[in-house]
Amino acid sequence: MAIDLTLAGPQDLQQLLEMMREYQADDPWSCHFDERLARGAMDDLLHDPSAGRVWIIKTGADMVGYIVMSFDYSREYRGKNAWVDEFFVRPAHRGQGIGTKALEFFEDQARLLGVKAIHLGVNHGNPALELYRRRGFEGHQRYLMTKWIAEKP
Repeated sequence: MAIDLTLAGPQDLQQLLEMMREYQADDPWSCHFDERLARGAMDDLLHDPSAGRVWIIKTGADMVGYIVMSFDYSREYRGKNAWVDEFFVRPAHRGQGIGTKALEFFEDQARLLGVKAIHLGVNHGNPALELYRRRGFEGHQRYLMTKWIAEKP
């Protein structure tokens, strides 16, 4: 299946929020989804390419998903790193190779942007685990831990 990934901009915020709501119903974050805060964070990202990128996934004219790249810097991982911060494909479009193609695109973009390693977090039991393993992502003997320094949503 042919897909197109288009770099999102501020004009895409409302459509992205609609898909974020679908994503939350399908595979919720570990913290409460506050749409006001999510809107602000997405808007910030769409205006600041130094923080990351957002791509909209389309098949023809249909918007079927999105993928978010966020950056960090790690000496352990030798420099600039990227996180697959959010990755959503609408349920009706899963199992058609869209996820694989989107991750291949993501990896290519990461290389072009000077990224040394790509990381992601995925909920236990998520069917996408096998997709990530096929794409070369490895588990660790570490926990992903978080401490909120801003108000916890």
